Amino acid sequence: MAYFMGIDIGTNESKGVIINEQAEVICTASVSHGVENPQPHFFEHDAEKIWWGDTCRISQELLKKSGIKNSEVKAFGVSTLAADVLPVDKECKPLRKGILYGIDSRASEEIAWLENYYGDRVEELWHGEELCSSDCMPKVLWIKNHEPEVYEKTYKFLTASSYITAKLTGKYVVDRYLALSSFMPCYRQDLSVDDALARECYCRGDQLAEGRETVDVVGAVAKEAAEATGLAEGTLVITGTDDSGAESISAGVLQPGDLMVQLGSTCYLIYCSDRLPHDDRIWEGDSLIPGLYCIDGGTNAAGALTKWMRDTLYPDLLEAEKNGGENAFSVLAGRAAKVPAGANGLVMLPYFAGERTPINDENAKGLLLGLQLHHTRDDIYRAGLEGVACSVAQHIAILEEHGLPIRNFMCAGGGTKNEVWLQMIADMTGHEVKIPKESIGACFGDALMAAVGAGYIKGFPELAEYIKVGKSYLPDPEKKAVYQKVQSLYDELYQANRELMHKL
Repeated sequence: MAYFMGIDIGTNESKGVIINEQAEVICTASVSHGVENPQPHFFEHDAEKIWWGDTCRISQELLKKSGIKNSEVKAFGVSTLAADVLPVDKECKPLRKGILYGIDSRASEEIAWLENYYGDRVEELWHGEELCSSDCMPKVLWIKNHEPEVYEKTYKFLTASSYITAKLTGKYVVDRYLALSSFMPCYRQDLSVDDALARECYCRGDQLAEGRETVDVVGAVAKEAAEATGLAEGTLVITGTDDSGAESISAGVLQPGDLMVQLGSTCYLIYCSDRLPHDDRIWEGDSLIPGLYCIDGGTNAAGALTKWMRDTLYPDLLEAEKNGGENAFSVLAGRAAKVPAGANGLVMLPYFAGERTPINDENAKGLLLGLQLHHTRDDIYRAGLEGVACSVAQHIAILEEHGLPIRNFMCAGGGTKNEVWLQMIADMTGHEVKIPKESIGACFGDALMAAVGAGYIKGFPELAEYIKVGKSYLPDPEKKAVYQKVQSLYDELYQANRELMHKL
């Protein structure tokens, strides 16, 4: 029997899984970790301790729990937080902590400088999109400007998946999905690096990873990595990708019309399409599935917002949980269910960490409208959940504006444990919302893609037969009518308060 391992490194947790040739889950493992926020707009991970350390710990635990011989694991796949930047030396040793994806907006001055420098070329170089905090190259420029001693020592500028693959195999690679969406404008469509364009503002072209397809086998586990992870030396390793891309595969986003909403620390949407609408409110690019496109969007605070509300508004529930009581989030879901749709007149903008799409404003702020003396913390909690649901609905409305149908709407991520939230999203959007039977997320997608890369599953279309629906949530027309009013207020709130947010 052949087995496949997938590991995903997330914002606050890392997960791993081993599956067999029938895509049946043999065992899972997870490790929690924190996020460093040393100053406003800065978000970091210790790459060696978290990215590589979690990979080693989870791999060892999976092998121990499963009882499988390491030689029976035929291939390994990894996914990680998306557009991170990590400079490493020639020994692949990190030279600083990893700068995280779109929630880290430290490079705002570099983005403004690049917009001025490129002028009219921005639309061409960024394929019709605006520069934003999810772009990696402005963060490379930030290191160049603010940490010249680190910049001078850098052998490669990696993203998190590239770093782990390099630690396993010694190969510096990045997949098509990340290269073309997060490292603009340095990669060409054929995945080669435009050295002249890279040198113009950022770094030498050879300091960037080699572009490869996501499921390409790029190498094998080396001796030192085998000792650290427990994997057998020679185990095949695929390029890997970002967590949202891998999670979309695990949720069956495989053909045009498929949509995944990932409810993690952030909320991320991936829509599979055979054409691009060219709308600067959303992100567009090549799918990790060859020949197809992806339309993406992101809300910076989803699970991170619910965690903030739990910790800030409900310290009593958190304390009770620590003392053996019921999980605080489970209690909160029950409380939110008792609050009527519309949160008794409260509307929240979930921009607690700035916002990505559709407003692309790192200086956006969270906002709660409608507070009166009769409101409770449960009303506020429900308003927070509804705010994230409103953001999801905004993105779906943009797709529908362009005549892009929602054929299959799947939700994934830790937020799917909250059935009240899932029903809310169904009611808000008017679409049936489904969750996959195997809801462990991106690591399952990593293992599936490892099986594809190693040749045990023919290709992406064949993955559909391995992905089953677990549960569905049908929209309630009466609540949809209530939410239309909420959505209307939500859509106006940002524009009405944008200037005040920026003054803050």
